[in-house]
Amino acid sequence: MNPEDDAALPDFCRKPVLILGVGNILFGDDGFGCAVVDYIEKNAKVPSHVCILDVGTGVRSLLFTLVISPVRTKRLLVLDAIDAGRAPGELFEIDPSDIPPIKLDDFSMHQVPTSNMLLELKDRCGIEVRVLACQTGPLPEEVRPGLSDPVARAVPKAAARITKGYFGETTGEGEG
Repeated sequence: MNPEDDAALPDFCRKPVLILGVGNILFGDDGFGCAVVDYIEKNAKVPSHVCILDVGTGVRSLLFTLVISPVRTKRLLVLDAIDAGRAPGELFEIDPSDIPPIKLDDFSMHQVPTSNMLLELKDRCGIEVRVLACQTGPLPEEVRPGLSDPVARAVPKAAARITKGYFGETTGEGEG
């Protein structure tokens, strides 16, 4: 691919670090990933080597683009809310292969084939893929925007972890 073609690719393919906030802001704590992206955009200077996006429930097409792109990010961090039986608001990392398959919302990144695309990016495309998750409280059965207090308190903590681990030099080192 020649350099002129590279310019036609979206930033999320060309930047060394890609951070994706995933979730549905209309279903309570499921909007955690989106809230973290919003918090970072309002409170931190995003370095030029980082592309940070609130992808809401539309992560699949973006991941598919990454899988087929001739140019790819080097590090991918997915931010999402997950029910893993922990204390609400607890932050934890999971391997893409350990993403739980069941979630309330059909647009979830946890449904096949999205989790398969994360594994494809990690195993076959050589991208460092991490998932920073936040334990949800009970998710509402109907539309109810807004995070619970424990998950809302986790947002600045997640943002600090991300800026420390991903906003430094582009060497690929740092905490995720």
